[in-house]
Amino acid sequence: MTPDTPALPCVILAGGRSSRMGSNKALVLLGGLPMLSHVVARLTPQTSAIALNANADWADDSGLRRIADTLPDQLGPLAGVLAAMRDTAANHPDAKLVLTVPIDCPFLPTDLVQRLSAARSGERTIAIASSSGEQHPIVALWPVSLADELEEWIIKDDKRRVRDFQRRYPLAEAIFPLAETGSGALDPFFNINTPEQLAIAERWAEARTL
Repeated sequence: MTPDTPALPCVILAGGRSSRMGSNKALVLLGGLPMLSHVVARLTPQTSAIALNANADWADDSGLRRIADTLPDQLGPLAGVLAAMRDTAANHPDAKLVLTVPIDCPFLPTDLVQRLSAARSGERTIAIASSSGEQHPIVALWPVSLADELEEWIIKDDKRRVRDFQRRYPLAEAIFPLAETGSGALDPFFNINTPEQLAIAERWAEARTL
């Protein structure tokens, strides 16, 4: 971030139960480092502040500021997005947008913010990432001004699907290319939910260092 860059905070969503992994995804080791460390390293040059949306009883030594859901009962990723919006309004009043990313994407693009920002048009536009013909709705730039509408949606809509909420607003899609590595093309939004996917990610992480 440069001094004349607008404030753009980021919140990493880590409130899931990690049931398929069998342990906290944020803390599993990838290339000898916790997955959370990889995500933070990719985001730090692109954002003005990074916080972690996670359960209050979840212990980690990352040093990131922790923000909890503002609604009870672990209502899914949109509840984490709402927490990100509320936290941004309270702690970064100059920021009109907040970036959210999931905890399980350790290969995020280094130009993520640049491309998402360029895709937007209009104050109420939500910008989402896509790659290989697939959208990644949690990797998104959200207008903070949508917080009240999002909270009402979460409370009233039983399904709470991220895509359904996003379709209510102007939606911009930033298309990202695959990243070339020593072992072929890597989707920068490859996500890790299982031990098997973690093993695949280890091979990608090694290939990126070749």
